[in-house]
Amino acid sequence: MRFDFDTTLNRRGGDSSKWRKYPGDVLPMWVADMDFAVAPAITAALQQRIAHPVFGYGLACDSLREIIVTDLAQRYGWAIAPDDIVFLPGVEPGFNMALKAFLSPGDGVLVPTPVYRPMHAAPAHWGLARIDLPLVPDAHGVWRSDPVQLDAALTASRAVLLCNPHNPVGKVYTRDELQELADGCLARDVLIISDEIHSDLVLDARQHIPIASLSREVAARTITLMAASKTYNIAGLKTAFAIVQNPKLRERFIASRLGMVDSVNVMGLAATEAAYTHGGPWKEALLRYLQANRDYLRAQLAQHLPGIVMHAPESTFLAWLDCSALQLQPSAQAFFLEHAKVAFNPGDEFGEDYGQWIRLNFGCPRAVLDEAITRLAGSLVRP
Repeated sequence: MRFDFDTTLNRRGGDSSKWRKYPGDVLPMWVADMDFAVAPAITAALQQRIAHPVFGYGLACDSLREIIVTDLAQRYGWAIAPDDIVFLPGVEPGFNMALKAFLSPGDGVLVPTPVYRPMHAAPAHWGLARIDLPLVPDAHGVWRSDPVQLDAALTASRAVLLCNPHNPVGKVYTRDELQELADGCLARDVLIISDEIHSDLVLDARQHIPIASLSREVAARTITLMAASKTYNIAGLKTAFAIVQNPKLRERFIASRLGMVDSVNVMGLAATEAAYTHGGPWKEALLRYLQANRDYLRAQLAQHLPGIVMHAPESTFLAWLDCSALQLQPSAQAFFLEHAKVAFNPGDEFGEDYGQWIRLNFGCPRAVLDEAITRLAGSLVRP
């Protein structure tokens, strides 16, 4: 079956935050929300659910839990039990629940940076000290952290907020890198909170490795957060899940809802089950399209905008672009918004030192990507 990722769908004038935030002459290339129609299997499942006229409170069916268990075993060799899964309305509530449940004000939280805004901001919500561990691209464009800095940061931390695959740099952590981090956490009694929401969006035939799958010892001190939302473009249906294999951690984690984290949307449960059951062919076609978009974007920037540096992301549909050489004022994001009428996520949302960086969403039809490149190039032509 062929899937259409080239058709530009009109999202203006509706309820899309991506397309409503800026005036109509601005092309939005910001928030991690793709401009593709969802998989037909998801639409069919939602239509079937809507056919039943009662939309009361929902509870995940046993079939969905079993699907997740089977999926993780098949893809990662990671054996979990159905009861290890805790359904949530989002990954962001999940890592905030974990920080609240297991840390006390003043405790340190290691965060590899730059990192997407909700994770960057989360420690401060609970009076915690964020300890940044810089990720820096090497000569081959691979983002790495310094082992000496990692050791020092772990020593000062009670928890690690890991984003794997990483947003915004697109890094897919290797087994060796994960093992080094896990060993350091085990040696220092550090909790691992791992946001793996982009785990299905790895490119170039890479393999995602859940950090909790490394060993029973690592799993016993890890809270893993996942969802179908980014891969299948169903974020608005507010459905995610945590995997907590340690029963004591799981009980304490669940108790930290504290009346703030609600139950899961019934439509989201239906969409998630359909995604994991029938969405495989659509996902594979999507990955091919995203990889082609990434490669096209990189080639076009090199040809038409050589002042912008792009290290090809290994995952996600997000490009982390260094515009420092252009010396745009007052920032790269503000310049392009005013002069190109293209909206990106500003770099300083991901860390204070990244004002000359932008995050670009290439999860869009090729024609939209072309329009953005044309506008960017035009904005840099001096009269």
